[in-house]
Amino acid sequence: MEYNFRDIEKKWREYWIANKVYQVEINEKPKYYVLDMFPYPSGAGLHVGHPLGYIASDIYSRYKRLCGFNVLHPMGYDAYGLPAEQYAIQTGQHPAITTVNNINRYREQLDKIGFSFDWNREVRTCDPKYYHWTQWAFQKMFNSYYCNGCQKAQPISKLIAYFEEKGTEGLDVACSEELSFTAEEWKAKSEKEQQEILMNYRIAYLGETMVNWCPQLGTVLANDEVVDGVSERGGYPVVQKKMRQWCLRVSAYAQRLLDGLETVDWTDSLKETQRNWIGRSEGTEVRFKVKDQDLEFTIFTTRADTMFGVTFMVLAPESELVPLLTTEAQKADVEAYLDRTKKRTERERISDRRVTGVFSGSYAINPFTGDAVPVWISDYVLAGYGTGAIMAVPAHDSRDYAFAKHFNLPIIPLVEGCDVSEESFDAKEGIVCNSPKAGVTPYCDLNLNGLTIKEAIAATKKYVKEHQLGRVKVNFRLRDAIFSRQRYWGEPFPVYYKDGMPYMIDESKLPLELPEVAKFLPTESGEPPLGHATKWAWDVEKGEVVDNALIDQKTVFPLELNTMPGFAGSSAYYLRYMDPHNDKELVSKEADEYWQNVDLYVGGTEHATGHLIYSRFWNKFLHDLGVSVKEEPFQKLINQGMIQGRSNFVYRIKDTNTFVSFGLKDQYDVTPLHVDVNIVSNDILDIEAFKNWRPEYNTAEFILEDGKYVCGWAVEKMSKSMFNVVNPDVIVEKYGADTLRLYEMFLGPIEQSKPWDTNGIDGVHRFLKKLWTLFYGTADSLQVSNDEPKAEELKSLHKLIKKVTFDIEHFSYNTSISAFMICVNELSSLKCNKQAILEPLVILLAPFAPHVAEELWHELGHNTTVCDAQWPAYNEAYLVENTAVYAISFNGKVRYNLELPADMPKEEVEKTALNHENSAKWLEGKSVKKVIVVPKKIVNIVIG
Repeated sequence: MEYNFRDIEKKWREYWIANKVYQVEINEKPKYYVLDMFPYPSGAGLHVGHPLGYIASDIYSRYKRLCGFNVLHPMGYDAYGLPAEQYAIQTGQHPAITTVNNINRYREQLDKIGFSFDWNREVRTCDPKYYHWTQWAFQKMFNSYYCNGCQKAQPISKLIAYFEEKGTEGLDVACSEELSFTAEEWKAKSEKEQQEILMNYRIAYLGETMVNWCPQLGTVLANDEVVDGVSERGGYPVVQKKMRQWCLRVSAYAQRLLDGLETVDWTDSLKETQRNWIGRSEGTEVRFKVKDQDLEFTIFTTRADTMFGVTFMVLAPESELVPLLTTEAQKADVEAYLDRTKKRTERERISDRRVTGVFSGSYAINPFTGDAVPVWISDYVLAGYGTGAIMAVPAHDSRDYAFAKHFNLPIIPLVEGCDVSEESFDAKEGIVCNSPKAGVTPYCDLNLNGLTIKEAIAATKKYVKEHQLGRVKVNFRLRDAIFSRQRYWGEPFPVYYKDGMPYMIDESKLPLELPEVAKFLPTESGEPPLGHATKWAWDVEKGEVVDNALIDQKTVFPLELNTMPGFAGSSAYYLRYMDPHNDKELVSKEADEYWQNVDLYVGGTEHATGHLIYSRFWNKFLHDLGVSVKEEPFQKLINQGMIQGRSNFVYRIKDTNTFVSFGLKDQYDVTPLHVDVNIVSNDILDIEAFKNWRPEYNTAEFILEDGKYVCGWAVEKMSKSMFNVVNPDVIVEKYGADTLRLYEMFLGPIEQSKPWDTNGIDGVHRFLKKLWTLFYGTADSLQVSNDEPKAEELKSLHKLIKKVTFDIEHFSYNTSISAFMICVNELSSLKCNKQAILEPLVILLAPFAPHVAEELWHELGHNTTVCDAQWPAYNEAYLVENTAVYAISFNGKVRYNLELPADMPKEEVEKTALNHENSAKWLEGKSVKKVIVVPKKIVNIVIG
């Protein structure tokens, strides 16, 4: 019987749906939760690179189920975002319509590949039933503050009670700025004044922040949405702008985010990326007075012992000190510089090593030396890190050194006798000095000479504290997350404004649904798109949305016009999967305590900082509330690599419409052109398809080699512009989903990027045909016997069981595919058709190629799904080698190999080797002086 993959795959996809094979409920089995980073459903649909991680997680999910686990493997859609909104602006079609169409397209493609997703748990971030709980979590953050003492979020009501009793005395909480007031002063303040103070402490708060503002798109962009100073979508200019935005106080959780990395099974490189992003540093805040002004500012340094080497100060361009310290003489230069820096994103400023800056005209007084040093402004200093101001020690910092050299500022080495020169500077060590004092700590007036660096830092910290020059502090690079977007297609904030201050709508009235608008663009007055909504006001008495005309600032108030960013919906979706139909709470206690957290998370490295930081923060906050039972959401994380495109080229002879084959192209003056890889097979061009591909090629002529047109090729990013995007539907139609699944895993290690090369897919498809032949031979019915298996057959099977089990546990899927091929070849050579061998083989294959495995499983007489079979265990007894191959040497030179029983005594091995017919010609006319036998390896016959 022929392997008819189309009928087989269609049949079992329908069976799985009809029998709800992949629906999961809480039961008595041990749980295992496998999660994929859910996709944004674009209009282009999937290409073959997208399913790579999904296939890897699906294999593991199926494997764990076969091992007796109750496996949760859900899927949904990150359905809000800028692409759908931009498409709506261009076409006038509502983003909800295009999003649903794209989701349907994705679902159709995903189903064809045979994933074991529990679609009964599907979530869509644009569904009000889903974002109800995003809005709920935001409200909880608004009504919470972070207590540094107990390292936990607490209700804002506790903070209010504290203020009423003690004011800010002894307060140790996360805040935007240090405030000081008494209980009496707090009580004397108006409601609005109290609300403004509380905003300084809320975990979700309104704050002035620098953002990436795109005027043409009318919205704030995340760093990863900006490339080379323009928007990734549309290529519009982006500038830095200070705006009042909703923010989340992620920085309050910095230490817990750092500590949590020690408890998860992630790669060292990923953990290090997060540690660097969080950026913990212990140091000292020191106050510098401004010369001739009643003004001072604070800097943060990890090396207060180097303050004797300070030769200038630097402010971030966004610092509030800039206008205060800029003199009239420098005003024009400073404003021109600030205008230029607005066009550079923070990420560009961090990575770009170009030196730029402008002098403010003011000087600061070094509190250690009393010297006046100039205050400069430069974009290599960031407003959000530390205090937005630095002391520059060019002798011991590479960027300070480059700045000093560029602007001809002094460089003071901190050890006597150093020569300052370009050659003497080391990026890590600072000035490298050959003076007798080199290697000791800086000379100064604090008697630090001879101390270790650690001792010198401790001494200067003590000096700063005793002389009230500042304070010791732990600083983090991690910033609070900007949580506002000036877009339409996003989660609405459940917020109304009374007297200019935000208030939450009643929790019982959630979700607040996105309204209809006439346009998806900002309003003429510059408001976000929700400014077009005519029914977007909140009636606090009725508890409902009403017409804007009813706003009276008494019982009807305007609603928030911004929407939440994309990461809002993706920060806690893993929890919602546990209990997706619960309309009473985000997740029930029963579901949360059973599923707990994600055991295996699979996704791309591009989310190493943004998504993973935000979701870990979100989960820790919910853990503080008692909602999430585990503090870390993702126990093990695997980053899949990227499948790159394999581009094909045709070669057009210049000024003609004639194309020359690859092997002949050097004989002509040619222009290489990308060609659609879908009309190329094994680098051979389908000439008729090429002529029909584009009108200009209808009359094309070809110079062939051996009657074929051979294309060139290169590995590039998979992209529509390079015509190297391969649609998985095409592969599934031609070879089947099981072939696609096996081939994607066969391409290479899951975590590495690798090129897609359709040329190798035929081999994988032939493997499945050969497997099929083991069961059917050339007959139309199953040809399987109940005979007892032979030792060689058992050895082949159990070798495979051991290998595949190890490989799945270590995500080495590519070597598993090779092992399957070897086993099938061995069993074919042995003409094995025994059920005792073939049935375990089907179970082993089921995670990788579920359709053909399900078909063969039922053909073998089972009436339940192969998904519920038992994973076979290997028996070491079958893997014991019964024979050994000896290298037979004469005077140390190997002449032939001899296979003998592994347990043969040494005397018998020696006798057999000497008497073997292949030894005769080497022994002829010689005498045997000595025979050395190394068991199971070598027989060396010494002759003379």
